[in-house]
Amino acid sequence: MSVLDMMDDQGSYASVITKAAQLGPVPFQLDLAGELKRAITDVESIINRPLLLYVANIVRNDLGSWTAIDLFDDLPFAELINAEPATVRDVDILLVTPGGSGQQVSLFVDRLRRRFDNVNFILPSMCMSAGTIWALSGNQIWMDERAFIGPIDPQVQTRDGRWVPAQALLVLIKEIQDKGAPHVMAGRNPDWTHIQILNNIDPREIGNTISQSQYSIQLASRYLTEYKFKSWTTHEGTGAPVTDAEKSARALEIATKLCSHEEWRMHGHGISRDVAWQQLKLKIEHPETVPGLQRAIRRMWSLLYWSFENTPVAKCYVSQRYALFRSPQQNPVKPP
Repeated sequence: MSVLDMMDDQGSYASVITKAAQLGPVPFQLDLAGELKRAITDVESIINRPLLLYVANIVRNDLGSWTAIDLFDDLPFAELINAEPATVRDVDILLVTPGGSGQQVSLFVDRLRRRFDNVNFILPSMCMSAGTIWALSGNQIWMDERAFIGPIDPQVQTRDGRWVPAQALLVLIKEIQDKGAPHVMAGRNPDWTHIQILNNIDPREIGNTISQSQYSIQLASRYLTEYKFKSWTTHEGTGAPVTDAEKSARALEIATKLCSHEEWRMHGHGISRDVAWQQLKLKIEHPETVPGLQRAIRRMWSLLYWSFENTPVAKCYVSQRYALFRSPQQNPVKPP
């Protein structure tokens, strides 16, 4: 029996769980590639463009770095793109990711833009950190109301091997400096605890923090200016033309806010489409405005969610013409 066939429209995921439980512990042999291609067909019949899937398993917490955007994605994603006929100039990408390498995202964007004229992103769920930067390179961003993007402040590794948000490190240093300044002015030593914290921060970490933050802002600003704002030609209300300088200024404002630890306080903070518009003035398209699109997207995500719970798949790259699934079991050596 098919997972898609077990779904109802009122509660796709719940209906699969209920019916699968009734059929026993292993109710059927899952043809995940075939099921996903059926779901892709449903979406493509509505958007009238090819749909490519880059989806990480965000459901299980035991897969670690296997779900992150990294160098191991490079060849599979290149093959996913190359599988499309040369006549195809517009594509949509269904993207789910906890984040990863901003450098790898820049390679993805360059490859996509050499190949296609228009690239849209569909976000059914989580799209965080470097994934958010990737989505900002889209001509359009479609977000389900359950979906969320996240801050783009990069994470850096400390001396003890921990990964911390880069901007949080800068905020901490500034707070220590501000609190210590009155002591120094009065001829006293700063708080001992603050001195110990500063002694444990490698100066190279600070430089790395600043450069990586600037890199994230630079990528996001450029992508917004060149792609997301490409069709933004007039101001709503006045009808006045939008200048290149205005596009650049708005892009920098959005990118800077997304990279601000003081704005969001947590690297893992989820930003809904409503917050993206209200606080960032980032225009997001709503799938429910297109008949049948929200249903098709949610059915696909329910299929993926159930599959991630019940298989060792860490990441999948799928289209009508290509399918590849990665899991830790398929690779004898785990990547760093």
